[in-house]
Amino acid sequence: MYDNRIRGLFDALKISASGLAAQRRRLNAVAENLANIHTTNTPEGGPYRRKITRLTEINRRTAFSNSLARERLMLATPRIGHLEPQAEVKGWRFSGVEAAQVRDNSDPITVYDPTHPDADEFGYVRMPNINVVTEMVDMIAAQRAYEANVTAIKTTKDMALKALEI
Repeated sequence: MYDNRIRGLFDALKISASGLAAQRRRLNAVAENLANIHTTNTPEGGPYRRKITRLTEINRRTAFSNSLARERLMLATPRIGHLEPQAEVKGWRFSGVEAAQVRDNSDPITVYDPTHPDADEFGYVRMPNINVVTEMVDMIAAQRAYEANVTAIKTTKDMALKALEI
């Protein structure tokens, strides 16, 4: 059985690793959106639909309520010293984040280009509703979040190594 402090280090690594995977998936969605910015005809029919990555907490239904119950228990439990360990509510653990990709249902952009092979009888082409600036901002935000998770993993590793020196 792991000590709670050791388990906490592994939990921190697991949470950061799930954050890395989620941000990688977010970057892949941005890359796919930019690669298909001019795709007007897909196998599903119509122009390419932008992909959006939604991040959700794993086991989010119970995590907040258990966290709240833990804090209530900590406040209600009398303590002698401020460093005294507190009782834990069973089942309270953060388990990370997961990324789900969904399609943007916004209307495509209509562009007048009668020479385009996918133009309708009036010369209009339905183009994907993808804005390069928005995609670049999403890419930079995902990159910064990825870097933050790498830093958290490095810090956790450094703390574990320092604990072994003691």
